[in-house]
Amino acid sequence: MAKTKKHHWVPGDEGLDPNRWMALGVIAIATVMIVLDASIINLALPSAQKALHISNANRQWVVTAYSLTFGSLLLLGGRIADYVGRKKVFIIGLLGFALASAIGGFATNQGELFAMRGLQGAFGALLAPSSLSLLNVTFTVPKERAKAFGVYGGISGGGAAIGLIMGGLLTQYANWRWCLFVNAPIALIAVLLAIPNLHESKAKGDNKYDVPGAVTVTIGLVSLVYGFSQAATNGWANIHTYPYFIGALVFILAFFALEAKHSHPLLPMRVLTERNRGGSYIGSLLVGVGLFAMFLFLSIYMQSFLHYSPVRAGVAFLPFTAGIIVGAGIASQLLPKIGPRPLMVVGMLLATVGILLFSRLTPTSSYTGVLLAPMLIMSFGCALYFIPNASTGLHNSGEHDAGVASAMINTSQQIGGSLGAALLNTIAISSAAAFAKGHFVKYGAQTNIYAQVHGFTTTFKWGAVFLFACAVISALMINVGKDSLVEPEGGALI
Repeated sequence: MAKTKKHHWVPGDEGLDPNRWMALGVIAIATVMIVLDASIINLALPSAQKALHISNANRQWVVTAYSLTFGSLLLLGGRIADYVGRKKVFIIGLLGFALASAIGGFATNQGELFAMRGLQGAFGALLAPSSLSLLNVTFTVPKERAKAFGVYGGISGGGAAIGLIMGGLLTQYANWRWCLFVNAPIALIAVLLAIPNLHESKAKGDNKYDVPGAVTVTIGLVSLVYGFSQAATNGWANIHTYPYFIGALVFILAFFALEAKHSHPLLPMRVLTERNRGGSYIGSLLVGVGLFAMFLFLSIYMQSFLHYSPVRAGVAFLPFTAGIIVGAGIASQLLPKIGPRPLMVVGMLLATVGILLFSRLTPTSSYTGVLLAPMLIMSFGCALYFIPNASTGLHNSGEHDAGVASAMINTSQQIGGSLGAALLNTIAISSAAAFAKGHFVKYGAQTNIYAQVHGFTTTFKWGAVFLFACAVISALMINVGKDSLVEPEGGALI
């Protein structure tokens, strides 16, 4: 008697995917890895800087190399996932991320580490959008989809806290290199589970890539960040510095010119021109500057000046996560009642106050006296901003542009973080050098210590300028009311 061939469910079939909850577990593992990586590296940075003899001017590249490639290639990564196949690209992203992490863990000099961090970012730009797309096509019932995206959002928030603790534990009890090695087994487990539990899906129709757009925007942003790092070493007006700023301007202008003419642009201009979406993306970029700077410099301060162990430094950041969780809960309750603009403006004003309070740091400050309250205030304010910004960034995007609009929120924040880490690191070094020159008589042998902390406090003041600018942008550009937050059927769901 002939056996009947077993039918495997594929997206578009009637009924529900029988493996959908296992699929959610696989996507959750991959998401945890990406989120972990962003926070875990901050705890490893002081140890890695010492081990590989990375200069203060170049230390930001450990963070920037990743966030820059991730942010600038995220839109292209989403297109590739849709056209090549989401499951296929998801697995390629996992394997590439694991390989780059493993090689980076064996780095013997700063160049090797920076290159592998950049490669991690490139594979992360394939992994993140394919994860979201897979969730979207796997969960077709609105109630289940809401639950799935709730799990995804919870992991994105809670994973950062796990990363801080894990980064501290690995750096202190194993080696900073394990903060990179740890990604390899996580990724391989996810691949083994993905093969039987995820189903392939891809977009139909005309599949064209905007490679020139991806190339020009990436070169422009890398040139801009490299210009900042050169300014930290050679000064702003040096022949080795300003050509990079000119190159950045040329390539970024070329990107926008290409996007306006391309038949399948990476970033359709119509996505930016709607005032609420445009305000959300500008705001995300400005928040990224302040947020990345806060984590970068406080990680260094806690371990180098307060002499915290990596584990203690990780635990010390947990109130920031707590503030985000509490703020997110309150914001989600208030959003339908008062609309996005009041929450976004108040949130950014609170965040501005929080980061300004960090500027009171001295080499002998205490954690409870100077760090704890600002951390809670800033995190609560950021949460009040993030929740409504996710809605306004998708406002009236429709089904056609929902994916690009969603990716732009993450892209703008990552690019803001990249530029902010580079710019504010340059400001920290420049202001520290100027302080040391003018205060040697007063502080003597301790001048260098006081100068470095002065550099940090100067960056927090500049961070406050960017966060306050975000509050102003939100007040001027966000005009959608509470009734307009509900998208029409077939509109943006994510």
